[in-house]
Amino acid sequence: MRVLAAMSGGVDSAVAAARAVAAGHDVTGVHLALSAKPGTLRTGARGCCTIEDARDARRAADLLGIPFYVWDFAERFTEEVVDDFVAEYAAGRTPNPCLRCNEKIKFEALLDKAIALGFDAVCTGHYARLATVDGRLELRRSADDGKDQSYVLASLTHEQLAHAMFPLGDSTKADVRVEAAERGLQVAAKPDSHDICFIPDGDTQAFLTRKLGEQPGVLVDDETGAVLGRHLGVHEFTVGQRKGLGIDAPAPDGRPRYVLSLEPVSGTVRVGAAEKLKVTEIVAERPVTRVDFSGPVECVAQVRAHGGLAPAVAELVDGELLVQLREPLSGVAPGQAVAVYREDAAAGDLVLASATITSTR
Repeated sequence: MRVLAAMSGGVDSAVAAARAVAAGHDVTGVHLALSAKPGTLRTGARGCCTIEDARDARRAADLLGIPFYVWDFAERFTEEVVDDFVAEYAAGRTPNPCLRCNEKIKFEALLDKAIALGFDAVCTGHYARLATVDGRLELRRSADDGKDQSYVLASLTHEQLAHAMFPLGDSTKADVRVEAAERGLQVAAKPDSHDICFIPDGDTQAFLTRKLGEQPGVLVDDETGAVLGRHLGVHEFTVGQRKGLGIDAPAPDGRPRYVLSLEPVSGTVRVGAAEKLKVTEIVAERPVTRVDFSGPVECVAQVRAHGGLAPAVAELVDGELLVQLREPLSGVAPGQAVAVYREDAAAGDLVLASATITSTR
């Protein structure tokens, strides 16, 4: 096949491209320039998409003997990912920018351009697997549970999966680094990026304050209604947050308080005991489904990229995905995604659906 390998400059995408070449595909490497003013150097694992990353990707492509290009997606990335991220926080929700980037940039903008140019598939370094079920490609968890990225890919459609390649799905991260070293790839020991790529200093609160300005409000005890402190904007908080609340006095019972809900219109942040964070029902909008949800479907629900798992029953109700959890989960925030999986004896954990959480009970 003609394969377009998305090369971020990291070890995973470099090895994924190398495996595509080794499999006999006609591979072309591409690095996505996602910032109009990229920094020159990374700082450890802070951020990505720097000039240094582009150079690392080019060196890997040269070693593999494949053509290499840099495509400017900065404007599209700003509109679809950065602006969406800011707007979601302003509305009191907690978005996942990596999921949004995969959906709107790598498997919409990039894939559309790749197909228009005659490529058969886009290859990435994601840790996820594809399985053929009833004649269609389905998404499943990777072999490395600690690195599994099926959650942030769960919104991809059957049509997008039909043009996707995930060569690392059956490998562990340790194996990938060993292979990179054996292949002579200079990125073999390069640190992974653990932060939001467009906030390289890791200070999300400061970034949002620069974008949204100060919007003063109050922290309120959910049980008594008492004002416990003041803040400069609901965008400084997420549901489930414990530290950095700025509460003036300790709770009468001596137990820590957590953010329970955010009300951006009034500027109210409601806080309370950890027990109040537990939810047993999730309602989510804009579902992407892969099976018949005309009735209840037994599944496992996931609400965070790593963790937040519970057995559940899911069904479509009035165009929304309703997920009834058999075990309560804490810290489930509007704006997050919920992905639901089915344990399949032949193919492992298959993604059944993904949707954006709007409310919990």
